[in-house]
Amino acid sequence: MPAFITFGRIIFSVLFIYSGLTKLFTIAATAEVISAKVVIPALVDPYASQLEAMTGMPAPQMLAVGVGAFEVISGLMIALNFGARFFAILLIISVAVSTFYFHDFWNQPAPENARTIIDALKNLSIIGALFLIAGYGRTPRTIEPIYRDL
Repeated sequence: MPAFITFGRIIFSVLFIYSGLTKLFTIAATAEVISAKVVIPALVDPYASQLEAMTGMPAPQMLAVGVGAFEVISGLMIALNFGARFFAILLIISVAVSTFYFHDFWNQPAPENARTIIDALKNLSIIGALFLIAGYGRTPRTIEPIYRDL
């Protein structure tokens, strides 16, 4: 793998490793932000209540721990190029969902939504980079002709 791609993967993954560690070290603040934006659906509520009873943590705190651990593990896997395609696809879904819930610029008035639009566009760029990682995968592909001679 070319050195630029390896270096790019490592630097790109620092974003997720740092973000995940920040969530894990500030679980209470992360859980507060999650509880303000995410509502547990009624269909999932009985299962969430069972998990809350088993772990002794409220659902937003469990989500904060889960998302933080997921981001750290995914960042490390992309940096180490182990299962990079799989974790990039999972991160695409995760970033898209978090953009929908936490950067909802369409629910804000025009002057106040500028920062949220920038954050949403940043996440769109991150999704684009994750698509590149998912498309490139672990090894470069051989060039195959689209049309074969009959």
